Parts: sequence; structure tokens; C-alpha cells
Amino acid sequence: MNTVAPAPIPTPRVLAWCLHLLVTGLLALTAGRAVAEGRSHAGSITAVAAVCAAVYAAGPLLPRVRRSRSAAAWWLAAVGAVWLVLLALSPEGVWVAFPLYFLQLHLLSRRAGLAAVTATATAAIAGFAAHQPSFGPAMAIGPALGAAVAVAVVWGYQTLYRESERRRRLIEELTATRADLAEAQHTAGVLAERERLAREIHDTLAQGLSSIQLLLRAAERALPGRPDDAARHVDAARRAAVDNLAEARRFVAALTPPALEGTTLAGALERLCATTGARHRLAVRFRLTGDPVPLPTAHEVALLRIAQSALANTVRHAHATTAETTLRYLGDHVALDVADDGHGFDPGRLPAPDPESGGFGLAAMRARMTALGGTLAVESAPGRGTSLTARLPLAPPTGTETRTRTETRTRTGTGTEPRTETETGTEPRTGTETGTEPHPEARS
Repeated sequence: MNTVAPAPIPTPRVLAWCLHLLVTGLLALTAGRAVAEGRSHAGSITAVAAVCAAVYAAGPLLPRVRRSRSAAAWWLAAVGAVWLVLLALSPEGVWVAFPLYFLQLHLLSRRAGLAAVTATATAAIAGFAAHQPSFGPAMAIGPALGAAVAVAVVWGYQTLYRESERRRRLIEELTATRADLAEAQHTAGVLAERERLAREIHDTLAQGLSSIQLLLRAAERALPGRPDDAARHVDAARRAAVDNLAEARRFVAALTPPALEGTTLAGALERLCATTGARHRLAVRFRLTGDPVPLPTAHEVALLRIAQSALANTVRHAHATTAETTLRYLGDHVALDVADDGHGFDPGRLPAPDPESGGFGLAAMRARMTALGGTLAVESAPGRGTSLTARLPLAPPTGTETRTRTETRTRTGTGTEPRTETETGTEPRTGTETGTEPHPEARS
């Protein structure tokens, strides 16, 4: 199997031209000195210097010499052969050895280049000594020192170049990785936002419209025999529509749910229970235990949404007569319990969530709790009612959360959406928050 030798490491154009000028100048100096001193074979020295310059000039003009080490080796061999002839004719030819060192180290592999430099230095010392009447240490020091300097300079340059290339590739890989990571984070953010929007729409708008539909059906059944009951149901539906419209506007503006404006979580839950009991044939009680503490906005929204979902499911599916919502502050965590005396169901036989039929139900509740580091537990059995418990760890609120009709709020989402919002409550509130999520039995 043939192995292609790697191409020589490129050099800056300025350095290449400096080397070309150095070779040309040294060859011209050798020929000029021979002519100036009137040596007997000055013509031969000049001719060989010209041939050496021509052979050297052919290298930069041949693309293969720049791309292939084997082609570069043949070219260097030709230059070296002509140089040896020049060295045999003139002692000044020893000067050309210095740029030859750089060429050999640059164009050949490290091992071959070192061998070529050693051979060139030996030839330079021997050739120069042949022109002298006696050999002295100084004759060897010059070519040997020049070879050592060339090796140090070229190998140092190659090391720096390889390190620079390694860092360049590393930066390119990091840049590509950062771009891939940014794209992945963007995709994950889009998916998380879609899931959040799906839960919010299901917990608010969809369930609010469902409540309106139930009220209008009750009004339809009351006509024409019980016009007073029908009017009461229509009025409740109208108030639910007003609440749902306010919820939709707040939802679009990504602000706090209207039920939490100007009140505490306990107050919003108490109002939710009162509204649900007033609109449907269900006795709903609210209890508060423990000492209330400020909660992050995300915690309050999650607990309110779960209470809405659970009570809406009780209304739609449980056929219950009573329901109880309890908010408990238990030191290191807060818990929300929603229990009813309805038909109950088997939690182990729930169907998969079906968005087409409006069903996120327990999956949405559990996702909310998981995103905030909490838990959701459901206990039920056929004929024994249903009990739902949502638990969240207590955490100090971030920022100053003063709920007034006009407020500036710093919200740090516990999930994946830290954000700062300035909220100005401008929507008139008519009625109270609509119970808006199917009962755990729905299974929705």
C-alpha cells in the first residue's frame, strides 16, 4: 500500500522571498568575487553559479515541489549537485550552504531533513577545507553553527505552526459545537414553550369554554319551564366568559393569572371554590392550615392551575356532591389537597393523554409539579371518591412581589424560562376565576 507523504508546511510569502533573495545574492557574490579577483577559472565559477540559480529558480515555478515531498527531494538533489560543483570550484560556495539548510529542513520530512542538513554541513566543511592550505577548527565551526541555527529556527517555526493549526481546528470545532448547542437549546426551548402553552391553554381557555358550555346546556334544559334558573345559568356563563376573556388577555401578555391579582394564593383558591360552588350543583369548601408564607409566582400559578383542573374535573366527571380544597403550609413545603366524594376511578387504568379530546389532565399537572421540583399524588378507587395532593418545596421568593393593581414584578421562573416582566393590571375583574381543568378522573 503506497503512502502519500504529507505536503511541506507552508511559509509566509515574505520569508520565501527573503530566502530567494539570499540565495541569489550569495550566488552573485560568489561569481562576482571570482571575477573581481581575476581567478583563472572565474568563467567556470560564473557559469556554474548561473546554472545553480536557474535550477533553484525552477523550484518555486513547479507546483509539485510545493505540494509533494518527493518532488521537493528531487529538486533539492539537483540544486545540491550543482552546488557541490560550485563548492569544488570556489571556497565562497560554502556560503550557499546556509540557505540550503532552510530549504532541506522545510521541504523534507524531519528525519530526512536532518540527514540532508548533516550531509550538506559535512560537504561544506570538507569543500571549504580543500581550498585552504591547512585545516583548522574555525573551518568547521561556521557551517556546523549555521546548521544548528537553521535546525532550531525551522523546527521551532514548524512547532509553532502545528500548534497554531491545532488551535485553529479546535476553535472551529468549538464554534461548530456552540452553533449546534445553540440550535439544540433553541429547539428545546421551542418544544418546552409549546408544552407550556399547551398546558396553559388547556388549564385556562379550553376549560373555561367547557365551563361556559356546561352552563349554557343547563340553561337550555331549564327552558322554557324554569326561566329564572335559565337566566341564572346564562348570567353565570356570561361572567365565566368575562373571566375567560380576561384570562386570555393576560395569557397573551404572559402576565400573572387574573385570579392572583390583588390577593394571596389562599384568597384566589377560596374565591375559586366559591365560584365553582355557585355555578354548579356542588358544595365546595376551602380550608387553610399553617402559617402562609410568600411563594414564588411560578409556585402560586402552578397550585392555582392544579386546583382549577381538579375542580373542573370534579364538575365534569365525578358526579360528586361535595369537594374540599385544602392549602397547607408545612414548614419546608406547601401542599394542595383536592378531595371529592364522587364516583372515583382506577388510577392504574387511565387512558393516555389525548389532546384531540382535550385531555392533558394528570399529565399536565404532573409536568407542572416536576418542573418546579414537586410531586403529585392521586388516590382514588371506584365508588370511593378521589383525592389529589400536590406538594412543592418552599423557597424564598425572588425579588419583591407586591401584588397591586399596578405593579412591577421580577419573576424568576423555576422551570426553563427565567424572565423579568413589568406588569400593569388593567383588566376589570368581573366574578372570580373559573374552575378550568378536568377532574383527575378525566383522564381527559
